[in-house]
Amino acid sequence: MPLNVLRVWLSAYRVEVVLFLVAFAVLASFSSQRFLRQSAAPHFVYQSQAWLEGRLDIDPQVLPNLEDWACVRVVNGEKVRCEGRPLPSDRWFVSFPSFPAVVMLPFVALHGYQFNDTSFDVIFGALAVALFYSLLRFLAKEGETARNRNENIALSLILAFGTLFFYCAIRGEVWFSAEVMGVAFTCLYARNSVRAHRPVLAGLFFSMATLTRTPLFFTGVFFVLEALCPGPESRLSQLKALGQNWKPAARKVGLFALGAAPLGLLAAAYNVYRFGRPGEFGHRFLFNNRVNADIDHWGLFHWEYLPRNLEAAFLKLPTVSFDPLRLAYDPYGLTLLLTLPLLVFLLIPKTRPRLHWPLWLTVAACALPGLLYQNTGYMQFGFRFSLDYTPYLLLLFAIGGWSLRNRAVLFAVALGVLVNFWGAVAFRGYTELVRNW
Repeated sequence: MPLNVLRVWLSAYRVEVVLFLVAFAVLASFSSQRFLRQSAAPHFVYQSQAWLEGRLDIDPQVLPNLEDWACVRVVNGEKVRCEGRPLPSDRWFVSFPSFPAVVMLPFVALHGYQFNDTSFDVIFGALAVALFYSLLRFLAKEGETARNRNENIALSLILAFGTLFFYCAIRGEVWFSAEVMGVAFTCLYARNSVRAHRPVLAGLFFSMATLTRTPLFFTGVFFVLEALCPGPESRLSQLKALGQNWKPAARKVGLFALGAAPLGLLAAAYNVYRFGRPGEFGHRFLFNNRVNADIDHWGLFHWEYLPRNLEAAFLKLPTVSFDPLRLAYDPYGLTLLLTLPLLVFLLIPKTRPRLHWPLWLTVAACALPGLLYQNTGYMQFGFRFSLDYTPYLLLLFAIGGWSLRNRAVLFAVALGVLVNFWGAVAFRGYTELVRNW
């Protein structure tokens, strides 16, 4: 890139660059010794290396552990979960959507199985913070929010250090890497979906987000709503007008599908090859996992799981012991009222602009599958599945009219930062358990 072009680019995106550097410095510092070494759950690294070696499954001889891998056994021509002792004919796969492995491919090509997924997670986390600011700046420019630059910077820093994003972005590990990358792709998807102004790009980033975190598939409702009702007029009048002039909206939805189709079709074919179904990413084939009994009895999603997920998301509180004095978190969850206190202000917004209902419907569509899911997210600090829709919740705050200088808002922000600072420092996940840190 010529020097003058670089200067122009840095001038146009200097806030994003500074946010990236600040977020990277803080996240890397809190990542501490993790930052310098691969995590204990580098599933995406192993998948990337397997592709580079010309195979679609994982060589069982190189598996670093047996935690959350899918094992497929063919019995009477049918693909079933491996039971008992592994057999030489069993095939092993990553039991998660595989797009993060695609992103890691060029780096794994250089470093092989030793690629450091933890530092990669930190870098991607810093990038997600910058992308969230870019989204907020775009919304302000388009007149969708009344926030100024400093407020948008503050909201981006709240995402970074005042939500569960903080502890997820410093860990590496397959579960948290996917959450962080999902936030980054969500920002790109939402930016191109506003008023459905770039449908092909929106579809492309939507497929990247979905193939990183499957619940993000349901955020597709945001683009559809924006395609149907992009104007400032009432939604009812816009929906009525579709009867006479439906082609522009249909064209945008078609272009969106066209943008999403290439990656979506490849992923569906890959899933059929691995698990026999286009929509199966591997959790029905988890090897020797504590959740298998529930999956066999109720399935991956069921109303039976709702109470415990609601408890993990909204009712779990820290525990205090006095002999010795100790504050502890529940590894099954922690109420969002502590990990994202700004949630309270979303329920009593001062303004309800055009994006109010599209954002709320997107949050609802994305949150419901997670609340009906067989797993609360254990082990975790807070209900980590909420990170899938946290960017939309912060966008709701951005358009909701509450001043960041309001004392109650400042208290909520401070509480969120304090609680998530605790999570970044105190949480001990799979890496620490394996390495006995």
